Amino acid sequence: MTKRDADDRDQVALRRVVDDFAYTYAGTFSRESIEGVVQDSYDLLAEKSSVHGYVLVLTERFARERLSAQARAQGLQVTGMPEVLFICVRNAGRSQMAAALMSARSGGRVHVRSAGSQPGDEIHPSVAEVMAEIGVPLTEAFPKPLTDDVVRASDVVVTMGCGDACPYYPGKRYLDWDLADPADLPLDGVRAVRDQIDAHVRDLLSEILPDQPVS
Repeated sequence: MTKRDADDRDQVALRRVVDDFAYTYAGTFSRESIEGVVQDSYDLLAEKSSVHGYVLVLTERFARERLSAQARAQGLQVTGMPEVLFICVRNAGRSQMAAALMSARSGGRVHVRSAGSQPGDEIHPSVAEVMAEIGVPLTEAFPKPLTDDVVRASDVVVTMGCGDACPYYPGKRYLDWDLADPADLPLDGVRAVRDQIDAHVRDLLSEILPDQPVS
């Protein structure tokens, strides 16, 4: 298959995604707006991924998350749940662990997102291993670029080693957790970072869900 054939095939697949979202978000976003988000999501993921076919699968999930964030930020969709965004550099370790633990410990009572200022290709294998050990698998997780829309939709933004890469919006709560990068650690070190993150997550949950038990 030539590159042109592959590009044509991708555009057909992306049009199907746009068709689905145009139905889902009818009355919320124009088709033109949806097309822009879907194409931009595809371009951002394709730039980093070495597995071409996988990009098409992930584009739908990434674009759906961004459209949901835009709807929330614009007051077009009200979830009634706190929204927390975790950011690290590669979105392959710390922020993925934090997002998964927040989702698990809150019992789904917090809308959680994660992103990377310079996203990697895949979740660190050691990170996936230590999360599976405690029954919080990362099988559906994938590194995602940091986009403006997910920041605007968040109530709390937690950064972990990404410096000033995160855009600032007044009225949001920003936290910075000082944690070692698990990519540079042996397995026991990764476990230690996981446990530190878990403690931070529990503390944050006690603040944003003060009257509800933490799992």
